[in-house]
Amino acid sequence: MFRGFSDPSRLSIIEALRVGPLTVTDIADTTGLSQSNVSNHLGCLRDCGLVSSEPEGRYTRYRLSDRRVGALLRLADDLLADVAKGVYECTRYAGSKEG
Repeated sequence: MFRGFSDPSRLSIIEALRVGPLTVTDIADTTGLSQSNVSNHLGCLRDCGLVSSEPEGRYTRYRLSDRRVGALLRLADDLLADVAKGVYECTRYAGSKEG
């Protein structure tokens, strides 16, 4: 699973899918990645179990495979925000902030 989170392009795709199901074209527009790049990364994300797909007419819509993936990302965002705040406010780093 963490292989899916380990690449910035895959992570940007996962972030885009947090808002809801998207086509490859929608994901490419949202992330700025090429459609072929998006398709390749979606294959990895499907293999990791993070993304599922559903045919819809001529297109395929991709979505996060489990709502807990979005919850995990929200938790990580919150944790990182708290840790960053703590590091910034830590008096032990006061000397290194100036230089």
